[in-house]
Amino acid sequence: MAEKNTALPASRTRFLTDADISLLADWRTAVGALAHAYAQPIGDASVPPRSMARGEGIWLRSLTAAVPGGYMGCKLISASPRAGRASYLVSLFDAGTMELAGLLDGNQITGLRTAATAAVAIDHLAPRKPLRVAVLGSGFEARSQLRALSTVREFESVAVFSPNPASRRAFIDLFTPQGLQVRDAQTPQDAVQGADVVLCAARARGEEPILRAEWLAEGATVSSIGSTLPEQRELDVSVLERAACIVADMPEEVLHDTGDLMAAAKAGLDCASRTVSLSDVVGGRAAARRAPADIVVYKSVGSALQDVVLAGALLDRARALGVGADLPFSIAPVLK
Repeated sequence: MAEKNTALPASRTRFLTDADISLLADWRTAVGALAHAYAQPIGDASVPPRSMARGEGIWLRSLTAAVPGGYMGCKLISASPRAGRASYLVSLFDAGTMELAGLLDGNQITGLRTAATAAVAIDHLAPRKPLRVAVLGSGFEARSQLRALSTVREFESVAVFSPNPASRRAFIDLFTPQGLQVRDAQTPQDAVQGADVVLCAARARGEEPILRAEWLAEGATVSSIGSTLPEQRELDVSVLERAACIVADMPEEVLHDTGDLMAAAKAGLDCASRTVSLSDVVGGRAAARRAPADIVVYKSVGSALQDVVLAGALLDRARALGVGADLPFSIAPVLK
């Protein structure tokens, strides 16, 4: 029998359920944690490309990150599109002791981190004044983006468009009790007119772009989170042609793996020379806007850094508040 490595004592692993995440989730905490993380220099090796294993009608995706000064972690997503099922697991390791610090149900984390990161981006890109906001979409991602942004910026006005009038009404009714008056826009052009910020969170039917450049006011900031795969579209090529800068959470993936940027490249646009990383903008190492009239696009595909940072903040909060359960056993680090 092979000689064993020497096992070290291990602290208990905290397990957080989906219900625990609902109890702990706080937009201000999420936005603050991600703003702090993106202000640090982030090397490519800290957030490697995601990988996917495929079976017959099933797949398993893994996203890993080592957060400077924080946890190392991995989000696993298992899915069966045929069965209409998916599971999400985030594992966090203590970067000092290599102990398995936490296991979290990741069901809600993706939506939370996407909206919170968009709020960080917009806070650094939009003018310092009460914002006129247009929301294209009325589902979970659209609601989350508006909620997250409201924690860091004041609004002068909000307009929402989605193809379904009942969905727009439900969106408006959701925010009215919170003191936020949302205007029902009959067309996307109506919603976008005069907006400082355009939140895109609804891929158009047939994967046709939902936003066109001629609708945008000078100096507009566009947040696009709804088209993350080659076959998906959200922004018309004209939007990317007019953009002075494209700010990306994962520049290489945004440029080469998203339908919007692939369509722009096919049309002969050089987007790479105008693309900068979100971490460089937040950290003050790159300027996205050189003139007030510049249009800037924030384009997101999501990243393991966002998952691990948010999961780490939730785990720390859970320990402080006594939320979750410690497993009776854990993975023991070994001397190597």
